[in-house]
Formats: sequence, structure tokens, C-alpha cells
Amino acid sequence: MANIATFGEIMLRLSPPGKELLFQSSRLEAVFGGGEANVAVSLAVLGHRSRWVSVVPSNPVGEAAVRELRRFGVDTGFVVRGGQRLGIYFAETGADVRASQVIYDREGSGIAEAKTGDIDWEAAFSGMDWLHISGITPAISASAAGLTLEAVKAARAKNMTVSVDLNYRAKLWKYGRPAPEVMREIVKHADLLAGNEEDCQKALGLAAGVEVTSGRLDPKVFEDLTAKVMTEFPNLARVAVTMRESESADGNRWSAVLRNRKGFLSGPSFDIRAIVDRIGTGDAFAAGLIHGLTSFAADAEALDFAVAASALKHSIPGDFNLSTEKEILAVVRGDRSGRIRR
Repeated sequence: MANIATFGEIMLRLSPPGKELLFQSSRLEAVFGGGEANVAVSLAVLGHRSRWVSVVPSNPVGEAAVRELRRFGVDTGFVVRGGQRLGIYFAETGADVRASQVIYDREGSGIAEAKTGDIDWEAAFSGMDWLHISGITPAISASAAGLTLEAVKAARAKNMTVSVDLNYRAKLWKYGRPAPEVMREIVKHADLLAGNEEDCQKALGLAAGVEVTSGRLDPKVFEDLTAKVMTEFPNLARVAVTMRESESADGNRWSAVLRNRKGFLSGPSFDIRAIVDRIGTGDAFAAGLIHGLTSFAADAEALDFAVAASALKHSIPGDFNLSTEKEILAVVRGDRSGRIRR
């Protein structure tokens, strides 16, 4: 198994029970989650030596977040204490034609206020082979963007593989620099890039020719898009793009494609008809792809595993994908019935 570090923010997620409206209920359920933390948990569950690097406040909320990751076997020994608060987000699960929605309350969080030099990357990356980051942390503040760029440069200096999940969030890019200006500089240091068609358009400034609201996606467009990304960023060894055809908040068709330096691959397609929780499915894909690329001989196997891992995450409440390799491989091999195992 591989030694993988992730760097990014974790937040407290507050949601109403089931599919109620945000303030329809008199109570909110609390869990922790965040793109890179979600990946770290999934990789730990899959058997890797997984390390999460971040900045959290030295208060009971920050310590609870750290304990939650440690519970799943994630190494939290290089989490820096700083700032006054942990970010919060409110998540309302959609149903039928009512879309899910997220409201952020994360300004002034520990990682948003952290600056270059606050983390000892030499120590944080000791014994690590891989760094995974996303486009969420660079979006929250100019200083967090600088810290993310510092992280990927430090990883490259140690000859680590670097993966970037673009994760464009329109609500977060508020501090004055456009997303492509920031993300293109970060992606120049990456080996693996993941995202969806909107990420490529909004985070990299590349025209994708895809209408995401129609619910139908043309695979040929994704073949062209991945080729365009690799031409634009010749440092990349692989580009993976997820494909979500959204018929309703409850029903999606889910797949992904991958381009490497040898050609273009299409993954399996899943019709998901009873979504439990969409949040974290992209992170499950990223973790599954990292696991596949470090565990299997062929990129096609890695892609199949990643798509199946993310399909399974749609059935799990909360941010984390807790599916094991055995469970994911069963889906890869065709077990999609959901029948009880006795």
C-alpha cells in the first residue's frame, strides 16, 4: 500500500434529518467533512498509510474533528493548531426536482487565515509518496491559495506524485483573484488531475462544450476535453473527468473517463435511482482512483474501481466513503443488486 498525504480544510456539516428543508426541522445533525479529509479517510479504510495535513483551531470543535479522522486510522500528527474557529456548512438534501443546496459559513477559519510558512512541509511529507489536494482550499482565501501552492511545490521537490481534484465552488471565490489564475499555476505541478466538465471550464478556463443542466452528456465531448487539458498541461500524466447525468435530485447516471499518455478510457456507467447522499462522491472517486493507480496494474482497472467506489458512496450518509476494497470490487465485478448478504 502507498503512503499518501492530503492537505485541506475540514468543516462541521449541519443537516436537517432526511430530506427536510434546512430549517423545517427543530434539529440539525452534525458530522465532519471536507474534500481532502474525505479522501484521507477513504484511503485509510482501503488500507493505505493516510496522512491529513491541515490547520484547525485549538478548541473542542477542532479537536473533535481531528479525533474523527483518527478514528478511521488517518495520521493527524501534522495538523497545526491555529485560528479561532472551524468552518461550518449547512447541507440540505434535495428530492425529485428540488436540488440539494449548501450554505457556507467558513470565513475566518483556521486554514483560511493560515499563511505560507505556517506548516513544516519537510516534516509533514516525511515518508510520504503522494500528495492530494483540491481546488477548495485555494478558493477560500488568498493566503490559503499561497499555502496550497507552497504544498505542491514542496511535494514536487521531494519527488512525490501530486494529484489535484479541481472541485470548483463558485460561492467560495470571493477574494479577488479568478479561479483559473490560481488553479492553473497549481495544476502545473500536478501529475494527476480530476474533476468534472464544469471544473475544467470554471477552474481552468477551458471551453468544454457541455450543457450541464440538460441532464445528457456526450462522451465524445469528454474525449476532446481531456485531450485539450493534457495539451494545455503537458506535465500531466493522467486526466480523469467524472460524468453525471442528473435526471433529478434522487436519480443520476454516473460514470467517468480517463486519458493517459497512451489513450482514452471510458469507465462503467451506473444508474443510481435512490441517492442517499451525493456529498463526498467526487472525493470517493478521487480516493478510488489513487487506490487503483497504486494497487492495480492497468489504468482501466483503476478507473473501474474509482467509478464503483463513488457509486457506492451515493448510498452512504455523511461525507466519508467507508466502503472497503472487497465491497467495491464486488460492485466492479457486477454485483449491483443490493441483495442482503447472509
